[in-house]
Parts: sequence; C-alpha cells; structure tokens
Amino acid sequence: MLKTPPVPSVPAVPPASGHPEGVSNDEFRAAMSRLAAGVVLVTAHEPALDPEGPSGEDVGMTATAFLSVSLDPPLVLVSLREGSRMDDLLAEQPLWAVSVLAESQRHIAGRFAMKGRISDRLLFEDIPYVRGEASGAPLVGGALATLECRTEQRVAAGDHTLVVGRVLKARVPSAEGGPLVYFRGRYRHLG
Repeated sequence: MLKTPPVPSVPAVPPASGHPEGVSNDEFRAAMSRLAAGVVLVTAHEPALDPEGPSGEDVGMTATAFLSVSLDPPLVLVSLREGSRMDDLLAEQPLWAVSVLAESQRHIAGRFAMKGRISDRLLFEDIPYVRGEASGAPLVGGALATLECRTEQRVAAGDHTLVVGRVLKARVPSAEGGPLVYFRGRYRHLG
C-alpha cells in the first residue's frame, strides 16, 4: 500500500512580511529582477480641460511589464501602478501608444522612470517624436517599433491595473540596434 506524503499546512496567520504565502516584498522583487524584460515608453495625450485654452499635455511612463496578448484581434497588455498619472489618464480616455525602446535609448527610459520627476512637458522637450495618427500620443523617434492602442479592458490586479489595448496601428520604423532590456535592476543590451 502506497502512502501519500503529508500536505504542507498553510499558516493561519500571515507572517511578518504581510503576505499569507510567506514571500516578502524584497524576496519577490529579487526573484522577479532575474526575469529579463523589454523596455517601452507608454504615452498618451491628455486633452485640455478648457477647449479654448492650451492644447493639453503629453504624458509618458517607462514600463517593463508589457506583452502581446492576442494576434486576432491584435491585443497588448501593460501593467500600470494603481493611481499613477498614466493609470488615471487611461481611466478617462482610451487612446495611448507604446514605443519599443532601442538599446541607445536608455536615457529616455531613465528619464520617464524617475520618481519625483519634473513635468512631462519638460521630459518630452528634447526627445524627437511624431504624433500618432490614431492615438494623438507621442511616438518616439528611433524606437524599434511603435504601437497605437485603444483600451479594451482594465483589470484591477493588486496594486496595479492591467490595461488591455487593441492595436490600431503598428509600425517598425527602425531596424537599427538591439532592444533595451531591464535585468537585475539595470538597463542592459543584448550581446
């Protein structure tokens, strides 16, 4: 007769880390830093509050949690920190864009990832970009690829919002250079 091994018990009281599964924020962060991720700049245009006033403002944020979801229909997903400016903006208006950054664009990724950063208007000031036809959002010059999207679904996920977007336009404007990659807490390049 075979004996089945005992099933480990789940602690009834969460450990000091605050997570019932027993993993601390630092442990989780360290483990996930070993997953290499491509780096993108997510952008959107915030319309002016006053139609008679200035034309609105461009908003951007660096993201590494971005992926393809479906080919038919073409869908992508980006993870946004709940309550961030981009999360709030995309809750109000559905059009946004993604520029897949090249290894030479590390400075752009760093600029839009800064905490306590200056205004977005100043962040875009010396970066070459064109305005997307479908989204009105900035598409960074020199990016390996650009996508213009319309939000299809928003899903609350812990302290983030998962935004699924239908791709309205996709372009591959540059075949030069490799991708910018984020690994072990640093921007890197392949090779």
